[in-house]
Amino acid sequence: MTWLALYRAGAKAVRITPRRPRKGLQLDAVVIGGGSDIEPSHYGETPFEDIKENRRQGSPVRDLSVSLLLFLLRILFAVKFRQGYDPKRDQLEQRLIRQALENGIPVLGICRGAQLINVVLGGSLHQNIAEFYDEEPHVRSLLPRKRIEIQEGSHLQAILQCQRCQVNALHNQAIANLGRDVKIVARDTAGVVQAIEYTEAPFAIGVQWHPEYLPQIPQQQLLFKQMVRLAAAGNIGESSHSHDWSENRKSR
Repeated sequence: MTWLALYRAGAKAVRITPRRPRKGLQLDAVVIGGGSDIEPSHYGETPFEDIKENRRQGSPVRDLSVSLLLFLLRILFAVKFRQGYDPKRDQLEQRLIRQALENGIPVLGICRGAQLINVVLGGSLHQNIAEFYDEEPHVRSLLPRKRIEIQEGSHLQAILQCQRCQVNALHNQAIANLGRDVKIVARDTAGVVQAIEYTEAPFAIGVQWHPEYLPQIPQQQLLFKQMVRLAAAGNIGESSHSHDWSENRKSR
C-alpha cells in the first residue's frame, strides 16, 4: 500500500531491507514504514512483557468490506509477521534516517517509522500505551476511527489542510521523550502523540497512523504528494521556512 501511495504521487518506490540493502543507490526521499517494535536498548531502556489487553472499537457494517480488503492486502504483501524485535531492520533504518537528515532528503515516518525518527534524534518511547486509555476505548482499526488534533501552523496542518482529523490506529507503542529539535504536532484525545516534525529539515515528518491504508481519503494522499513534490523539485537543501507546504504549491 505504501508502494501504491507513492506511485499515485508520481514516484517509483524501491524496497530496502536488511537482505536487500541496495548500497550505493541514490535516493530522493525515504519512507520508513510500520512493523516490529523498536529494540528498547536504542533509547536506553530494557524490554518488559507487553500488556496484551486491547479494547477494540467496533466498525459499522458498511465498512466491513473495506476493512476486510485492507486486512487481506496486509497479509498478501507482508514479508513476515514478526513477534518481538528486528535488530537488523533497526540498524538499517537508523542509518537511512541519519543519511537522509544529514543530506536534506525528505523523510516520512509511518507508525514505527515515526517512533524511529524520534529515537535516532535521541528520544524515547512508551513501550505500551494501554495505560493511557483508561477512560476511553483503545482504538485499533485499519479504518479512520481515531480522532486527532493537529497543531495549527504546523507543516502537517498545512499539508493535510485540517486541524481535527479521523485516522486509523494499529500501534501499541508511542513517543515519550522528544529527540533533539523534534516537536509534537498532533495528539489524540487521550494525549498520546500522533505526529512529530523535525524542525531542522525541509521535510521530516512522522505520523503514528497509516496513511497508506486510507487510499479512499484523498486528504491522506497529500502527505505522499508533498514529499514527492519536494524530492522532484531539486530544492531539498533549502531552509524549511522557504517551502509552501500546502497542496496549492506549484512544482518548479
